[in-house]
Amino acid sequence: MAETVVFFVAAAAAAAGEPPLSRFFNRTFLSVKQHLLAHIFRLQNDAVAPARICRDVDAAFGKKCEVNAGDCSPNDRGFGADDNGRHAVFNALDTMLKDSLERLKIMRENLCLVKIGLTMGYARESKYAENTATIRSLCLDGKLGAAFWLQRKMVQKGVVPDAFTHNHIVNGLCKIGLLEKADWVVKEMLEFGPRPNCATYNTLIKGYCAVNSVDKALYLFSAMANAGILPNRVTCNVLVHALCEKGFVKEAKRMLEAILKDNDEKDIPDLVTSTIFMDSYFKNGAIVQALSHWSHMLQNCTKVDVVAYNVLINGFCKSLQMHLAYGYACEMFKKGLLPDVFTYNILIGALCKEGKISEACYTLGVMSNMGIMPDQITYQTVIRGLCFDGEIVRAKNLLSCMLNNLMVPKPLIWNLIIDLYGRYNDLSNAFLTRDQMLAFGVLPNVFTYNALILAQVKSENFYGACSLKEEMISKGLCPDVVTYNLLIGAACNLGRPDFALQLHKEMVQRGYEPDSITLTELVRGFCIRSNMKEAEELYAKILKSGLLNDHVPVQILFNKFCKLEEPVRAFNIYQDLLESKKASRPY
Repeated sequence: MAETVVFFVAAAAAAAGEPPLSRFFNRTFLSVKQHLLAHIFRLQNDAVAPARICRDVDAAFGKKCEVNAGDCSPNDRGFGADDNGRHAVFNALDTMLKDSLERLKIMRENLCLVKIGLTMGYARESKYAENTATIRSLCLDGKLGAAFWLQRKMVQKGVVPDAFTHNHIVNGLCKIGLLEKADWVVKEMLEFGPRPNCATYNTLIKGYCAVNSVDKALYLFSAMANAGILPNRVTCNVLVHALCEKGFVKEAKRMLEAILKDNDEKDIPDLVTSTIFMDSYFKNGAIVQALSHWSHMLQNCTKVDVVAYNVLINGFCKSLQMHLAYGYACEMFKKGLLPDVFTYNILIGALCKEGKISEACYTLGVMSNMGIMPDQITYQTVIRGLCFDGEIVRAKNLLSCMLNNLMVPKPLIWNLIIDLYGRYNDLSNAFLTRDQMLAFGVLPNVFTYNALILAQVKSENFYGACSLKEEMISKGLCPDVVTYNLLIGAACNLGRPDFALQLHKEMVQRGYEPDSITLTELVRGFCIRSNMKEAEELYAKILKSGLLNDHVPVQILFNKFCKLEEPVRAFNIYQDLLESKKASRPY
């Protein structure tokens, strides 16, 4: 059937003057070429440079697959006329088709490999960016274990995170105090890469300075120079601040000159460094030098910021020169610098120390009117001052103001108010404040329970005070010396020295050493029950232990012996006190 078709087409093309079999082969190959090209473009529509593929295929067909009319003569009747000729032609055609298809197959596989390689390259790059970003995020959240695990996985696959990611790991380790581990990471960077930079060493140096290990920080500074990494201003400021905190101001200046050798930097004073030196002068009491340094800053620095003024104001407040502190606060306004929360906290703290609570409250009002939100330190300072002055209503109003501003106080503020209610024998408001504290999610601590126990003792509710001690233990809190002193004193007031001795025994069993208050309360309890023998033995124990630091136990015994009309024993107690004072003097 195929032979009939071939010869039919040959006969039809004879009139055209072209060998019929040649014309048939050319049209057949042209049809095959078109179908193959369509198939290639359909499968490789996302491949690169399809025009190049088309040119390659055309060239291949032009060279090997096309039967030209010039290759055979029109008078050659033997070309494909017999069976052997026809089989030879079809064998040649079959071979050429196989070669062409094999070439197309290889080209297709190569294109697929290129596509896979590009995709994998993009995927690896995307995965690298994702992993390094995850490591940095974990370090910022304090999840260093997971960050180290991911970093090790990347290294095992032959991918090393960059120095920026390693700096996050070093910083996270320094924040939680694992400085040796951070130092090991830096050494590993030096050995295996990536190469640490100045920020790496600055982070590690700052970590050692934070734990007061200046010697190690200075060693790292020298190691930094040996590694060929030049220090910058941050390195200088960290080391200068650490040395100034130690009181080595001269050494800090020499180091400043050694680090900043460049002439361009020598003549430009750094504002941060200058502020550190000024703060150090104030802390050492060198006010004249601090003011001289301040004048130098104003002459040479391009702009003085709020932090520098805060250091200046704080220095005058600590020196109790409030008029100068207020003067420089006004100068801030004149220069267009608005005080921040730290400025007001400094002024309010100084006023509370001087007992000027009304002025401190007024300053707090000015602060709020200026649009500056008070923080925990502001409220804590003012509330403490109000509690010392006994103004419980204003203190409670400030507490309510904090809660209205969605600012939950720390336990210290709650404890101050509870303690003040207890001193006023206002037991109901003390417990109401404790319940409010729990409602806002703040757990009571030992000081909270001690304040409540004091309130119970003031109200002469001894059993309520003992129940609070048991509640402390059930909550996982251990009573301290203050707790036992309050309970022992309350038991002695009730005339129960036996119970007081039991509490004393429990106190010793828990590992607490009785202090002078504990023993004084026991002496008073024995005197109340007229157990003078036990009282004198306990007083002798106080003298031998060296815990006698006031005249209270002596006065208790002296007054009791006078009431019992035993002046000789009262005089002996007084003589024992004089002898103990002489023995304690070194001259």
